[in-house]
Amino acid sequence: MKLVAKELKITPEDISEKVRGEETIKRLLSNLSTVVNGISELRNLYGSGHGKKKHYTSLEPRHARLAVGASSVLATFIIETYEKHKNKKQ
Repeated sequence: MKLVAKELKITPEDISEKVRGEETIKRLLSNLSTVVNGISELRNLYGSGHGKKKHYTSLEPRHARLAVGASSVLATFIIETYEKHKNKKQ
């Protein structure tokens, strides 16, 4: 996430002080890596990989929806940001 954010210029440091809601945007951008880390941790804890025993406790459906929803929003934001940068270069 750090490399992608840096490449797309969506790190908190990339937000100008002149932008309305600057502090809020910076806070949201800094929390993106927290979302990525949280999803990764859930996968490690509840995923069926990594040599799990035959009977393991899976993630509750509501938590799974939270993880999928958060990752979907993040992926959409990254794709839209990439497209915006790509179109500016053309």
